[in-house]
Amino acid sequence: MKIQLLIGICQSDYAEHLSRVLAEKHADVFEVIVCSKPELLGQTMDKRRFDAALLDGEMAGAADLSAVRLPLLVWDGASPLEGAAQDLPRVRKYQRISAISSDVVERYAAISGPQESFQSSRAKITAVWSPAGGSGKTAVALALAARRAAQGRQTVYLDLEPFSALQSYFKEPGKSISGVFEKLDGDVALLFQGIRQRDSASGVYYFGAPMNYDDMNILTPEDVARLLDGCAANADEVVVDLGSACDGRTRKILELADQVWLVGDGSMVCRAKCHQFRTQHDVYGEIAPKLTVVANRGARNVALPEERELSLPKVNADDPAAVYRALAEYIQ
Repeated sequence: MKIQLLIGICQSDYAEHLSRVLAEKHADVFEVIVCSKPELLGQTMDKRRFDAALLDGEMAGAADLSAVRLPLLVWDGASPLEGAAQDLPRVRKYQRISAISSDVVERYAAISGPQESFQSSRAKITAVWSPAGGSGKTAVALALAARRAAQGRQTVYLDLEPFSALQSYFKEPGKSISGVFEKLDGDVALLFQGIRQRDSASGVYYFGAPMNYDDMNILTPEDVARLLDGCAANADEVVVDLGSACDGRTRKILELADQVWLVGDGSMVCRAKCHQFRTQHDVYGEIAPKLTVVANRGARNVALPEERELSLPKVNADDPAAVYRALAEYIQ
């Protein structure tokens, strides 16, 4: 299901440009109809139902908008407003169309409610985790995501670490995931689809880092389950990058994941912590059938004999993005 969007703007060049970019860049989110003549707006709206509408001041007063769930005024900030246009929520006209798209999606998802989520599929979910910090877990998670994207799978990287290093790997900061945290009662799948950003180098979709630490810290296990379901609704693969704790939120994701990659670097500290996890935490027995141990940075004998193991080499590079791209070549 897509958002049925009406663009009702008298400036036909702008309306067609907006429609064309949405059709090219956001076809998975919107189905767009354009009307640039006020006298035809009512007729256009009679022919089909629209979920949202982007209207200029003249169009806003040209027809009854009561059947549109989310009518929005596209305003340049200077034109005088009269009648119905004065009461509509506003979208800034001259800005990046990706920002307009995100704005529409966020507003619509907030009023849709979770029961209207349009889950067309459920992605394969891989949780990447390690009990030891500094094992190279994030590079491994991104390498997996990049490999799956290169194989033609629509892949989403979901960073749920307490402190994010996204800016070290992607050029564009992306729109903060905090906006989703604040609207968990809305259509989470739609919110995720609207704010995700595609990295041009790897093809991986991702979300911007949280605005502050508490945005992540206050989430409950039930919250992260909703996040994961929403993220997986419109993708082929989801790779979840987890912090090193094994709290209730981490446990919930490990349980929900289709497979778990446990990353170790062969250091004495990492070996000791992995041993404690295996022998002292009951979640290990639950995830063992879907566990792959990643022997990172050329480490040896990280996995137990009965565990699946993936060996990855040590990559010497100053650029963190170069590291994960190199590692991606070693993943099937």
